[in-house]
Amino acid sequence: MPLSQKRKAAILDHTSEALPGQHVSEEEKTLSTAEGTIPSTGKESQELSPGDDESATDNTAALKAQERKEKFKALQARARKSTERNHKEAAAETQRLSTDPNLLNSLSRRHAVASHNLLKADTIAAGEDFERKRAWDWTVEESEKWDRRMEKKERHRDDVAFQDYRQDARKVYKRQLRELKPDMERYEKEKMAAVQRAAISGGLEIVETDDGELVAVDKDGRFYSTADSTDFAENKPDRAAVDRLVSDLRKAEEVRLKKRRERDRGDDDGDVTYINEKNKLMNQRLNKFYNKYTAEIRDSFERGTMI
Repeated sequence: MPLSQKRKAAILDHTSEALPGQHVSEEEKTLSTAEGTIPSTGKESQELSPGDDESATDNTAALKAQERKEKFKALQARARKSTERNHKEAAAETQRLSTDPNLLNSLSRRHAVASHNLLKADTIAAGEDFERKRAWDWTVEESEKWDRRMEKKERHRDDVAFQDYRQDARKVYKRQLRELKPDMERYEKEKMAAVQRAAISGGLEIVETDDGELVAVDKDGRFYSTADSTDFAENKPDRAAVDRLVSDLRKAEEVRLKKRRERDRGDDDGDVTYINEKNKLMNQRLNKFYNKYTAEIRDSFERGTMI
């Protein structure tokens, strides 16, 4: 039965159960039958409250179930996307590990060489200057920079092997200069602080020239360093500079020990018939095929009976 009909029936029952001494007018009966204009009583609220509570509870439960269902669908979609992304990343990682980077570099070099040769052949066939045509792709600054680089590379091509200790020390010194990164900002601050201290003490005089430039004049010759200066002994480097010095010393020691191990490697193999590792491998290949033919000649050399 609908809710409105229940309310009508309850009100009619209430009017019919009136006390004998009470009189119910026709107007009240008419108003009691109209929907939505009935004055509420305690009995009516007692009869309607259980149904309303049940419907509200059902609506709340349905909303919660719908929310849980939506959250579950969102979690499923999120898990599905994560699985797909993991599969793609795993496939990419597998492909990357299965691909040899040396092979890719070799193919890239071959492609560059083939393109260069094809362009050169087409240019020569057209009767043009190949070097001039290649120079069109670069500016003058880039071309000069490339030429200087090639000259430097050609000059230092034969400077790799050990020549003497002086040359080796020069190479180490140049490498340390390339790796040196001075803190110019801190240097300028310390320089200005030293100039101010010298100016306050009177050992340095700041003179302004005609063109407005400020020049520091050393009166007693103690501010600027000379060959006889010993002020550098009073310098106290910071912790970072000390750590950098220790790191350089450790690196030099590791390089020295590595070279010693390379020199000591293979001393038990017999006579040293090689000058470097590449030559050693070549001699081993030769000995593998021709050792049986040259054994008698080598024995004769060792005995000194070779004519």
